[in-house]
Amino acid sequence: MRELASAGQSVRWLGDLALCDGPPRALAWPAEIFADAEAVSIASIGDAARQLRARQRNWVHLSLEHHRRGELIAEKLPHFRAKAFRFGDSVPDAPLGHFGLLDANTLLVLPRGRSGVARGEFLFEENHDGPPSRAYLKLWEAFTRIGLRPAPGETCVDLGGSPGGWSWVLLQLGARVIAVDKAPLDDALCAHERLTVLQQSAFAPLPTECERADWLLSDVICYPERLLRLIEERLARPDPPSIVATIKFQGEAQPEIAERFAAIPGARVVHLSHNKHELTFVRLRDTLGVTPSHL
Repeated sequence: MRELASAGQSVRWLGDLALCDGPPRALAWPAEIFADAEAVSIASIGDAARQLRARQRNWVHLSLEHHRRGELIAEKLPHFRAKAFRFGDSVPDAPLGHFGLLDANTLLVLPRGRSGVARGEFLFEENHDGPPSRAYLKLWEAFTRIGLRPAPGETCVDLGGSPGGWSWVLLQLGARVIAVDKAPLDDALCAHERLTVLQQSAFAPLPTECERADWLLSDVICYPERLLRLIEERLARPDPPSIVATIKFQGEAQPEIAERFAAIPGARVVHLSHNKHELTFVRLRDTLGVTPSHL
């Protein structure tokens, strides 16, 4: 992974799990990050289960080595089953740990991850009827992980809105939406009384009312550098909005451009479960006093 290589850290790979030396570092692409990995000696399957139960209740087995032995340990732990979120649910507060076997007598114990969900994977009970595209899942996940979403009556600008997956989410929340795209939005959305459609480039000058928006959201297809310039320009204005934006890569992902987004004060950059070859940028308004806890 280029992102790890650019950090200059020593890395040991166990399947999809990377063990890195040094202090924790903010990385964008991993599904999950664990800050306190520990190797623990065990005398037996029962001893492993006892040691894990003594630390906390909920554990997820990561299959590293000795898969069957790890499953037998999991069977002796309190039952945990990852459930799909209903949009609007909060990320559970209870500590959720992960464990795997480095060898037959050594547990790798990972007490708590960044995301708060099993394997860092956010699953939702999907809506197959309302949204005009599956892009709505990215926004559901972003708002769930932020722990905040637009309130009824707030104004949201949706850049690159066609065919309307993100606008659909925002309208469902009771927000007033200004969707900007050269391409048309889904006909079923266009009649909504709280939706205004501007059929123009997302990078063209916007009406004054857009400058006073509470949220700026972008799923527009463009080069990352162009999106970065747009975000920096918005943040330079008085009382900038909260921003959620998809950073889309053409060709190989570039850690250096992701780092430029992440370097913006107050920003977070993360690869969502519903992202593909892209990252999501989040920065909340300074006046909110909220720090996303699961990004």
